[in-house]
Parts: sequence; C-alpha cells; structure tokens
Amino acid sequence: MKEFDLTPLIKRRSVSEIVLDLPCDETERVFFNGYQTWSPSHEEKPSIAVRTIHPLVKAMGRPWGTSRYGDGFFIRTEHDRPGMFHGFSYFYKRYEEEYLLIASTDETNGYTIFRYDFFKSELSIKKDAGMPKYDQALHIVAFRGGYDEVFDAWFEAAGIKRRPAEPLAGYGSWYNRFTKITDETITADLEGCAKVLEPGDLFQIDDGWQVAVGDWTAHPVKFPRGMRASVDDIHEKGFKAGLWLAPFGAQADSQLVRDHPDWLLKHDGKPWYAGSNWGGFYSLDMDIPEVRDHLRGVFDAIFNDWGFDLVKLDFLYAAAPWMTKSGPFFGESRGARMCRAMDYLREWCGNGMILGCGVPLMPAFGKVEYCRIGPDASLEWDGTFIQRNASLEYPSTKNAILDTFYRRGLDGRAFLNDPDVFFLRKDNIKLTEEQKDMHARVLAQYGSFFLTSDNMGDYDEEQTAHYKELRKVWTDKSFTSKKFLKGLKD
Repeated sequence: MKEFDLTPLIKRRSVSEIVLDLPCDETERVFFNGYQTWSPSHEEKPSIAVRTIHPLVKAMGRPWGTSRYGDGFFIRTEHDRPGMFHGFSYFYKRYEEEYLLIASTDETNGYTIFRYDFFKSELSIKKDAGMPKYDQALHIVAFRGGYDEVFDAWFEAAGIKRRPAEPLAGYGSWYNRFTKITDETITADLEGCAKVLEPGDLFQIDDGWQVAVGDWTAHPVKFPRGMRASVDDIHEKGFKAGLWLAPFGAQADSQLVRDHPDWLLKHDGKPWYAGSNWGGFYSLDMDIPEVRDHLRGVFDAIFNDWGFDLVKLDFLYAAAPWMTKSGPFFGESRGARMCRAMDYLREWCGNGMILGCGVPLMPAFGKVEYCRIGPDASLEWDGTFIQRNASLEYPSTKNAILDTFYRRGLDGRAFLNDPDVFFLRKDNIKLTEEQKDMHARVLAQYGSFFLTSDNMGDYDEEQTAHYKELRKVWTDKSFTSKKFLKGLKD
C-alpha cells in the first residue's frame, strides 16, 4: 500500500501543527482515539455533539479529583457543541469499507492531538510538545484502504512491533469480590476455576491484597501466608499467576505518604492529587532516584521472590499529568514523560509480562505484552448515574463493547488487546442475559485477553456449557453477528 499524500489538503502548517481541509458528510464516520485506555473511543457521525462533562459538574468534583483521569486539564473542549471532536495519536474517517487513517509514528516528543471542526471542514494535527530544546516536529503518515490494510501500513511505517506473547484466558478477582479478598477467598475461587479453566490460563489477584496503594506488601491479616503461598497454589493448579498494582500512585493515608511526602509529584508547589480512588491518591515522582529504587525493589519482590508471571499495572496515567518541571528532563512534554515511564516499567519488570491499564495508548505500544483498550466493565449496562456524570472514563459495559470493536486495529500490532472481563453469573449483576451474552461474544471476537470475574465454582451445567461455547468463539474468532456489527458501524 502506498502512503496517502496529504499535501493537497494542507491549508496552513508550522513545525508543530498542520491544518487540513477535510470535509465529511453525513454518510461518513469519524474516529478519534481517546486520551487513555478508559476514554471513550468510538466512531461517530461527524455532525453530532459528543458528550462532555459539564463545567459545573467538573467543578463540584474537583476536590475529589473525579476529572483527573482524562485530558480535561490540558485540552479545552466546547461543551455540547456539535461537530467538534478531539483525540490522540491516530484518527480515521470511514466511508462504507474505505478508511483514511492519519496517525503518528512517534510520540516520544509529545502527544499528537487531532481536533476536528465539522462545520469548518478542518482537521488540526498538533504536537503537544515540551520546551524548545526538545523536538517539536510532527511525525505522521496517512493511508487509504481497507481496515487491516491501513493499520498494517501504519505499524510498518512506524517500525512498531508488539512484544511476543500468547492470548490469555482466565479469571480476575476484581468484579467478583472487589477489595474484599483474603487468602481464603482466593483459595475458594481457585478451586472453582480449576473446574472450568484450562492449564496455562491466568488467575489474577486484583486490588485488595496489599496493605495500601503505595504500600506493596501483603496485608498481614488478609494474607497471613504471604503472596508466595498464593502463587504456589495457583501454579499447583497449572495456572499462570497475575497480580494487580498501581505503581505510580499512593493513597493519601498510606505509610509511604506519611514517611516520604517528598516522593510525591508536585504541581504548583502542591502534591498532585491523581484521583478519588481509595479515598484519594497522589502521584509519585518517578524523577526522584529513591522512587525509582523503591519501585525497582517492588517489582523484584513480585517476580523473583513471590514468583508471579504477570503484573496488571493500573492508573499509569498518574506518572505524567504534566510537563516535567525539574531535573535533567526539565521541559519534557507530558507525552514524552509517559513514554519514559513505560520504559522504566519495562526495565523493572524484565521478562515478566505486563498488562497495562489506565495508560495513554501509544506510549505503551511495543512496551507491554497486553493492554486494556476500554473502560472497566460495569455490573450495569452503562454505569451509574453518578459515574456517568462525574467522569468520561467511568465503568461502562456499553462503552467496553464499543471500545473493544473500534480499537480492534491495535490487537496483535501494538500489543494484545485486553477488553476487560465478561460475566455469566446470575447474581450480583444488573445486565440482562442478552447483554451479558453480547458483551462476552464481542470480547471473544475482538480481544486477546478473555477473563471472567465470576465465581466459576457456582456455574451450573448450562453456564459451564455457555462458557465453553464462548471460549471456542474466542479461539476461532467465529462470532458473525453481521446485524450487530452493522449497527455499531452505522
């Protein structure tokens, strides 16, 4: 495939920005990649008004950090103004089955931000660069053709190759028990999974095992045997062992914050409050040598002392909310800082497998074996009323389905896509049977991670048979609901 020449479309340009004359009509669709893994990333009609958080709601949530998961602090949006879109790293417009993909080949000097005005027919492509001592240039390519053709061409032009890894099925504890996990519950869940899962599958221990976020030791009451014992139990069943942590975060009441307030990332002289989870948490400053030494030790214990095979690294956006403010990297853009954070994680984890989560996507390309490409699934179809109005990055089964489909071009090219978990259980769930089945089938067709978060020991014969049928869809990629897929595209 030949590169598409954008030159005739250029209205004006500088080193760090190009503005294209790019008209769309109502028969076409546009796609803008959201800021991070949880951000909505769907095809849209070019004239619609995309949902944003109302400024009043954003102001009300500011003390709790509810808006700090997204890009609202460095991208201005027009509230409910039709035909206005923005996104990061890559964009496409589609007419029927033909795609025009415009994409960055390098974010190490900063995010590439796409902004579109339907009524002006203008697409702005701008480098979110740092200080002038750093590279300010755009690095973009454009291709026209079929979906797989344009994505193959982009990754070949960028020279990006994913890390070798195999698709994984298995179990994650989060949506089953949330933080209420103990040695006993993990043992019980493991016994249930052994009845349904296959050797080599993943058993992932999620949030709740640790003393606190930032204090990455096993909770002495909940896990008195320590994490090595849990890993040995998982391996004895023939499964791979996974562990969740949020390395660049520290909850406000953690021992780490009490002992090392100087380790916190500062903005305008104050510790950066990165979000409302766990009663509120701060970002750690990875440019402090002691922070890097501490995290290196954490990963050494997880992989070498405890024996885990995979880490799910969450809330990674917290590493780089702002341009680097001091030290040898002073003036480095937020995107470059995020790329550097991913380099550190790759170094610290060595050959241990990484599942990235809550991370701007392109800095993770080629750095992690697996990556989330959508929001957390929800026990409701589209989250709760409060969640929908507090943040764009809220848990939503509906958005998980859409992001899984519309970010499918990254699977097998940038990393293996993790669309989060699916559910077959009948209790502690508000999804209908039809919604659960559709969700699971889309995840099976377009994801390479295939985890459930049910107590599999409670499955009856019908649920077990349903799981095995879905697993065959995942293996063979045999879901062919053309009506459903047409509905997504339209």
